[in-house]
Amino acid sequence: MCALRLAERGYRVLMVEKGRRFRREDFAENNWQLDRWLWRPELGWRGIFKMSFFEHLTVLHGIGVGGGSLVYANTLQVPRAEFFEQGSWADLGDWEQELRPHYATAKRMLGVTKNPRLDAADAVLEKIGAAAGSPDGFRPTDVGVCFAEPGKSVPDPYFGGAGPDRVGCTFCGGCMTGCRVGAKNTLDTNYLYLAERLGVRILEETEVEAVRPLPEGGYRIEAQYRSGDRSAGRELFADRVVLAGGVLGTIPLLLRLRDDPQGLPQVSPQLGRSLRTNNEALIGVIAPDRRWDFSQGVAITSILRTDEHSHLELVRYGAGSGFFRLLAFPHHFAPAAWRRLAGALVEVLSHPLAWARAWGVSDFARQTQILLYMRSLEQTLSLELGRSVRTGFLPGVVTRLSDPARPPTALLEPATDLARRFADEVGGVVASLLTETLLGVPTTAHIMGGCVMGSGPDTGVIDSHHRVFGYDGLYVIDGSALSANPGVNPALTITALAERAMQHIDRAR
Repeated sequence: MCALRLAERGYRVLMVEKGRRFRREDFAENNWQLDRWLWRPELGWRGIFKMSFFEHLTVLHGIGVGGGSLVYANTLQVPRAEFFEQGSWADLGDWEQELRPHYATAKRMLGVTKNPRLDAADAVLEKIGAAAGSPDGFRPTDVGVCFAEPGKSVPDPYFGGAGPDRVGCTFCGGCMTGCRVGAKNTLDTNYLYLAERLGVRILEETEVEAVRPLPEGGYRIEAQYRSGDRSAGRELFADRVVLAGGVLGTIPLLLRLRDDPQGLPQVSPQLGRSLRTNNEALIGVIAPDRRWDFSQGVAITSILRTDEHSHLELVRYGAGSGFFRLLAFPHHFAPAAWRRLAGALVEVLSHPLAWARAWGVSDFARQTQILLYMRSLEQTLSLELGRSVRTGFLPGVVTRLSDPARPPTALLEPATDLARRFADEVGGVVASLLTETLLGVPTTAHIMGGCVMGSGPDTGVIDSHHRVFGYDGLYVIDGSALSANPGVNPALTITALAERAMQHIDRAR
């Protein structure tokens, strides 16, 4: 996003990306093709999806030219009013008013439109909402997808012909393994495509390892190219640097540089603090009855608002993408781990046939409906350099509790209740990821904060224009800059904030 706007303002722009560039045919056909889907370069897997395990969180995030948009669920929502009035940025402006035009620009750039296709699972969600007293809380999602004639290529419908040809969505459910159709409006089809036409260069498979200020101004960037067995160091120079590697790219880099006297030692002590998620729970309902097919549609088709702070979304993978079968475990709500384990075993022993049929389904994605429950209530962590049992004591970054009395949890009773209602409607059983049932550790695809805005370095890492305190020409413009919990999928808000930040960059002289 920043690359395009800076190029339009006359700057020479180089983008450095750790992941590789993907063509449609490069994406995995399903998530069993681990080398094309997962990011584990030590195993030779250089896909678009990474799972990072911490003591208090499991984080799902994306890598590649196009960033998280390659693997995200393309659901683009504007948060409710309370988001703009809480957190460390609340007193720095009238954010709802100030961001309104930038949300409009972001929607236009990302091709946001209403999901036109609902199916039987969406009807179940709507029925649950009506029974729970939320008959008006159900709606289709707003998504960044091209809904031309399914499977048909059409000239660029978004930028007056300046963008690439697009293909109409086939509703195959493959959004989160990488869109092989060409319908998903990933950043390489809009912002980056247009930026490269203006001369922006992209160094792929190259990871930034240091950003060092120069005595005369500007920065020296040390980077490492890695592809297969090949590796080479790169030294780059820039007047200005935008860090946009997401929470698990930007924050670890800044933490290391803050500890380096030749790096960025003046970075605020607030770095890594106020880390947050959408306060969410992921639960699956496995329905052995083959009359149900949950794999058809865009990644997230509908939303049910359940109260003023919470909502539930229907999420899917395409047929054949059954990788998470390996991590599925009976779900049970209880505070203590031993009670959850005991409850899960009782659940299986009480319904042995149902669980045998559920575990034996031939196509896990087709028979499993994922339920994503999210809340706008605040709950924060910190990210620090250190070692952890969860990472085998390897050096890296670890999570710490901001409030030991309120650790993040996957155990949200309203989410469990909604999942059981859904299971009753479809004749299914309720499951969670193993880490959630056994450890109570939540899984999130929405890791945010850690480089929050503040009035100075005692309250934040960046100012309201995304400038790092103490370092002229250094910016953080990504999810780590989110300074409150939006309570919804955050991609549209990150885009709007980037658009606003670029409005405050003067034109190149």
